Amino acid sequence: MNIYYWNRMDVDEKAAVMRRCEQDIKSLQATVAPIVDAVRNDGDSALVRFTEEFDCVQLKSAQFKVKKKEFDEAEELLPKKITRAIEKAVENVRAYHEKQMPDPLWLTPVEDGVFAGEKITPITSCALYVPRGKGSFPSVMVMLGVPAVVAGVGRIAVATPPGPGGECDAATLVAARRCGIGDVYRVGGAQAVAAFAYGTKKIPKMDKIIGPGSGYVTAAKRMLFGIIDVGLPAGPSESIILADETTDPDIAATDLLIEAEHGPDSAALLVTDSEKLVGQVAAKLPALIEKLPEPRRTFCRTGLSKYGGAVVTGNIDESVRFVNDFAPEHLEVLTSDPFDTMLKIDNAGEMLIGHNTPITLGNYCLGVDAILPTGAFARTFSGVTVYDFLKRTSIGYCTEKGFDALAPTARTLAEYEGFPAHAAAIVKRQQKKTDNKNR
Repeated sequence: MNIYYWNRMDVDEKAAVMRRCEQDIKSLQATVAPIVDAVRNDGDSALVRFTEEFDCVQLKSAQFKVKKKEFDEAEELLPKKITRAIEKAVENVRAYHEKQMPDPLWLTPVEDGVFAGEKITPITSCALYVPRGKGSFPSVMVMLGVPAVVAGVGRIAVATPPGPGGECDAATLVAARRCGIGDVYRVGGAQAVAAFAYGTKKIPKMDKIIGPGSGYVTAAKRMLFGIIDVGLPAGPSESIILADETTDPDIAATDLLIEAEHGPDSAALLVTDSEKLVGQVAAKLPALIEKLPEPRRTFCRTGLSKYGGAVVTGNIDESVRFVNDFAPEHLEVLTSDPFDTMLKIDNAGEMLIGHNTPITLGNYCLGVDAILPTGAFARTFSGVTVYDFLKRTSIGYCTEKGFDALAPTARTLAEYEGFPAHAAAIVKRQQKKTDNKNR
C-alpha cells in the first residue's frame, strides 16, 4: 500500500495523488472515436460487429432487445434469497427518492401583480447504463431505475453488456422488473452510448443516458456530449476512509477494500492524522487481500499501489482540506465525532457517518443513491436523484398592475443594452393601454 506523508510532499507529488484513473480518459478517445463513428454510420451492423469483437458474443440485431420470456426465466433462475434482497433494496431506495419529488407546479408573488414559478416535468426518454464487465450489478439497475420511474420518465431503456453466452444477467433483469422497467438491450461499451445517442433500427434514440461504466464508456459520453445528455460523470470507483486515532483499525482496513475491489483503476484512500493507525491498517491489509478471490485480490493490490493507499496529514483539519480538494465519490467518516467532522466536508458524492454505516450499505440498500460523481466532479455535481430525470420550466405571469410596475425597469434596461425590439414590446403595450383609455 502506498503511504503518502502529505506535509513532506512537493506540489507535483501532491498533484500525482490527486490524479486518478478518471483523469486519463482522454487517452482512450482515439480508440473510442472510430467506434462512435461506425455506430453513427452503420447502425445495427456496427453493434453486431463490436459485440462480437469486444464481448466475444455473436448476436443478430433482432436479439438486442431482451424478450419477456427471458425476464420470466430470470425470475425462475435467480435464487429467492437474491430476489428478496433486490426487493428490499428497491423498497428503501424508492422511499428515499419519493421524498425528493418536488411539487409539480408552484408560483410565488414577487411583488404586487407579479408572479414567478416553475413547472416540473419528467424528461421524455432516458437510457440507463448498467455495466457488467467486472461482475454483475443489479444494484446499479436499482439505483438508476427507481429514481427514473419515480420521476415519471416517459420512456426508459436499459443498456447492459451480454454475458459469455449472450444472456442478460438474471439479477439485473429481476431488478429491472421490480423497478417497473421492461425495455432492456444487451449492448454495452462505447457502442451502446453511441447507439442511444444516434438511434439505430433496433435501438431507440434517447434524450439522455446515465450510469457508470468503463473508461471507454466515459470517453464515449464525453465525445457525445451535445448529441445526448450524458448525465453526471460516473467513472471508475473511488473512496476515502476519513479516520483519526480513535478509529478501529480492523474497520478501517476492511472498509478500505470496499471500493478497491471494484477494479484495478479504483482509487481507495485512507486519510488520517494518525501514523499509528496507518501502520496498523498496513499490517492487516495483506491477510485481508489474500482472502479475496481473483480477480478482486489483484484489483485491490493494483489499485492500492497505483491510485490508492494512505495519506498521513498533520491534523484533522488538514485531513478535511484534503477530502474537500479530492472530492471523493464515497466518503466514510470514522472520526471520534463524525457528525462534527461531516459539517466541515463540502465536496463528496456521499458521506456515510460512523462505524455502523459502511459504504456497502450505501451501495445496496440504505436508501441513498450509489450512482455518484467521480473524478473530482463532486465539487460541482451531485449523486443521482429524481432531479436527474426531471426538468424545470420557468413560469411568469403579470397582471395589468404587475406589467405597469415592471415596464419602466424592463424598457430602461432594454434600451441601455441596445435591444430596440425588446423595448418596443413594452412601448406597444403602454400605447395600447393609453389609446384604450382615450376612447
